[in-house]
Amino acid sequence: MPNLEAAVVPEDKIVGYLVSPTHTDGKHKAAFFKAFGFSLDAWQVMAAALLRHATDNEVAKVEDSPFGTRYVIEGTMVTPDGRTPAVRSVWFIESGEDVPRLATAYPGERTKQ
Repeated sequence: MPNLEAAVVPEDKIVGYLVSPTHTDGKHKAAFFKAFGFSLDAWQVMAAALLRHATDNEVAKVEDSPFGTRYVIEGTMVTPDGRTPAVRSVWFIESGEDVPRLATAYPGERTKQ
């Protein structure tokens, strides 16, 4: 993913969505991520894990749109409890910009080895 070193994981994306037990769409993701030790109180830990996920895994898909480019990254993610679940993270670079921002993350599919 271009400009990975400048990638941004907004606090609101984690606290208000990915680990929020009350968000209509995010509560199922929250249950998944909380099971691996992520929490609202330590949102920075999840932000760092998502950045590492983007660094450690390759881009699986690139999709262009009139609004920008979407990058889908699939692979394992290091979690607070030491396990490494399969996760898919989606990053977006808006047209005319060059900074990737986290759009979402959710359970991925572990491949057989």
